[in-house]
Amino acid sequence: ITHFSLGFSPVGQILCLEKEVLVLEKNRLLLSPSSSCFFSWGSPDNSCAFGNYVTEKVLSEGLRGWGTTLCAACPNSTTVITAGTSTVVCVWRVTVNSADFLSLQPLYGHTDSVTCLAVSEVHNMVVSGSCDLTCILWDLEELSYITQLTGHTNSISALAINDLTGEIASCAGPELYLWTMKGQLLSSSDTSSGPRADILCVCFSQRHEWDSRNVIVTGCTNGVMQIWKTEYTATQLPGPPEEPVSPGDKCWERRLVLCRELSRSQVMSQRPSRRNPAITALAMSRSHATLLAGDAWGRVFTWTCEA
Repeated sequence: ITHFSLGFSPVGQILCLEKEVLVLEKNRLLLSPSSSCFFSWGSPDNSCAFGNYVTEKVLSEGLRGWGTTLCAACPNSTTVITAGTSTVVCVWRVTVNSADFLSLQPLYGHTDSVTCLAVSEVHNMVVSGSCDLTCILWDLEELSYITQLTGHTNSISALAINDLTGEIASCAGPELYLWTMKGQLLSSSDTSSGPRADILCVCFSQRHEWDSRNVIVTGCTNGVMQIWKTEYTATQLPGPPEEPVSPGDKCWERRLVLCRELSRSQVMSQRPSRRNPAITALAMSRSHATLLAGDAWGRVFTWTCEA
């Protein structure tokens, strides 16, 4: 385990590039891995801005009139997706130098503030999570509604899309949900292992689609990361319990299984600390040999993964 510090701002995004790791503070996203330009939101006047990642200089500002922006996603260097208290998911074509925001399509469907976004160009999909206890899947190319993910018991706090399989992880309070890209619930689990700790970020490892070592990692408000794998378990189809069960009467379902919990304080002192800062960002290295975690104190820790 090693670490470096961003300062005192919570970590918002960790990007693992071929030769370097880029870290951005909360409410900032890099437009693309090849770009030095970031998009930021959260200003008191509800404006958004573009800036230079290297010099920290703000290049231009714009985009007012859609309430308070709470989350954003940048699928490529010319597209920005924003959402927030207006309940509307807005897709913009952007020109950085002139701060020109061309509205491609406002996406209506949520009935409360939108709190998080995830996007996959590979699967042509945007997922939005809201305080209305639902997620909505949108077609990124057609900018249209696909389906809604329902059944959450808390506001959605984190989302991730697996670019290999199209599976979606949604987090609501301490609950982790796994869905297919068509909106079918595969599995869910309460991640609490003591006092309630809500999930703030989630990511997939993506070695190969068929690789059993692929996992889901969640980062929580108590400073603990949890590593989850999925297993198939046999379940009996509905029917009279007194009748004998034949192999044809069973089906297989996915189940989330906790593999390991990681905490910096526990590594250092052999016991968990009550003062751990929340885990606010997660990323896997390109080789999948290292897990990176950013916290609310602006620190980034790296963990060497087992082979």
